[in-house]
Amino acid sequence: MDDDLYLRQTPYSDPGRLDTRGLPREPRRLAAMVRGLIIHRGEGGLLGYTIPEERLHHDAESRYVTEILRILRERGDGPLTEERAPEGRFVGTCRDFSLLLCSLLRATGTPARPRCGFATYLADGWYEDHWVTEYRAPDGSWRLADAQVHAGYDVPFDPMDVGRDAFVVAGDAWRACRAGRADPMGFGLSGVDGLRGLWFVWGNVVRDLAAVNGVELLPWDGWGPEFLGRAPLTEDDLEAADAVGLQRFHEGSRLSVPAEITSYSPYLGDRRVTLRAPSSPPA
Repeated sequence: MDDDLYLRQTPYSDPGRLDTRGLPREPRRLAAMVRGLIIHRGEGGLLGYTIPEERLHHDAESRYVTEILRILRERGDGPLTEERAPEGRFVGTCRDFSLLLCSLLRATGTPARPRCGFATYLADGWYEDHWVTEYRAPDGSWRLADAQVHAGYDVPFDPMDVGRDAFVVAGDAWRACRAGRADPMGFGLSGVDGLRGLWFVWGNVVRDLAAVNGVELLPWDGWGPEFLGRAPLTEDDLEAADAVGLQRFHEGSRLSVPAEITSYSPYLGDRRVTLRAPSSPPA
């Protein structure tokens, strides 16, 4: 059942009319392909490239894979399987690496889903806000792949099999914080004061649950002041997050994504957004 669900494209992961006949089928090669198409908007220095402000501010607002592919076509007419110079890439975030890899895996026959949580390998002593891709391996297990660190990062593991202690999915991070096994003030964005704490973990729980239900939000999407730490989490908020596993939305759930959300964009400011409806609801 999970394989059927996670082979199905969502409005966010759907690559549109992309011709997949020339794409590799092996997940490792697809991750390398994604790494050659996207530059993280914080990676300009790593790759010796000064990212134009327009791209820095606007590319990562692309909510759907069709938009990512459109931008890539505008910046180069070579095949997507060829690694691009930085100026020919999409300027994104970890969510974009995760979603594009998920899209290509689904399109070539591998069940996959983006996961939102926290990485221990991006900042020393810190659980950094991050997204990866979870995919079905040939042996039937689910593995975590990080296309962003597929090349150019010194990590002590195979980026196609990230350990569950190296990347902690948001629900596991929440339970550790609630049980007193982890300090919630060590979770968030290490380089930004104030973007940390239990409310931040809660927001990632919501986004991760949304992603496994086919609503792959932007990292700054939400629909209330609690998503910004501007209002305390209510008892209903806490209880709803406490109940989260890898599960489907329940009708009327406190954590279900409404049709209209707010994008709390770091560069463009708050904007109301109406999400595309799926052609058919997740099973």
